[in-house]
Amino acid sequence: MLLRNIVSREELRKRMEADTRPYTTISFYIYHRLEDPTAFRNEFFKELTALEVVGRIYVAQEGINAQIALPSERYEAFKAHLYNYPFLNGLRLNVAIEEKQKSFIKLDVKVRAKIVADGIEDPEFDPSNRGKYMRAQEWNEALNDPNTLVIDMRNHYESEVGRFDGAVCPDADTFREELQGVIEEHNSDRNKRILMYCTGGIRCEKASAWMKYKGFHEVYHLEGGIINYVNQVQADGLENRFKGVNFVFDQRLAERVSNDVISTCHQCGEPADSHINCANTACHLLFIQCPTCATKYEACCSVECQTIAALPEEQQRIIRKGRGPLKRFSKGRFVANPQGFKLDEIQKLLQEASVTE
Repeated sequence: MLLRNIVSREELRKRMEADTRPYTTISFYIYHRLEDPTAFRNEFFKELTALEVVGRIYVAQEGINAQIALPSERYEAFKAHLYNYPFLNGLRLNVAIEEKQKSFIKLDVKVRAKIVADGIEDPEFDPSNRGKYMRAQEWNEALNDPNTLVIDMRNHYESEVGRFDGAVCPDADTFREELQGVIEEHNSDRNKRILMYCTGGIRCEKASAWMKYKGFHEVYHLEGGIINYVNQVQADGLENRFKGVNFVFDQRLAERVSNDVISTCHQCGEPADSHINCANTACHLLFIQCPTCATKYEACCSVECQTIAALPEEQQRIIRKGRGPLKRFSKGRFVANPQGFKLDEIQKLLQEASVTE
């Protein structure tokens, strides 16, 4: 059996669209030392393929990080199979809050140096020495404590569209950047009760261990992250203290948690919280766009990108190939004409290509 996918994305997408079965999206992680991540990866890939699992899984010596989906009819069989591994037996599975569309089209299981890139090189640091878990009810009560500091351990474009009221939301592009920043920025808060949260728990768990390692005294994190919190709130009839949408790293891009819209369209400034990627594949910028601007700019971030996206695919390839030093902005860092495209430069690239043909 091949240990990787060889079918084109277009074909995979067609197959998924033709599959009318309901799907369940799940995330899970564990910090557990794996002596041979590659051997585990290969075995895991074969087993999950047989169960029709799709999604993205990272395997490293420090553990496993998975965001997957599978036909709902296969859920119990998958769960039983997962729990056959002694170190995974009873592992919490975060089931998606909503399933408006399918989240993945293929299975990728990759071996990485770490399951969450953190920039930490200290060999003495142990990510399993984490802070204490908090469940939803205790979390809600802690939010009312004036001696509590709540830190959102997600990237800026995630907290922009959804967050807990009063949370500190670092202006960071990556977890690596944010992890270092929270220590520096909150050094004077060592005697406060620190509460940390993220999407599914994996980032805030490592962050809580890092803060303990750096001398913070009372560190907690939201068990299972926002996903598990919302499921607990709904199951137990608790007050939902999370406002907006929960950004997710799959084709859905977001799960609606509350009706509050706390962000604005990056193009016109009207209330909006839907992230999209610019339809110009040479740009692909992640940004927030309202329905009106989506129609006006045809799902592009600028007039320049709109012009490129309207060209035949062959001409778009010419532009992508000749893009050269045009500046690329980080996810969600929206500015006008973010890719640096100029209409005269576009025409020049096309003219040069036609001369050389």
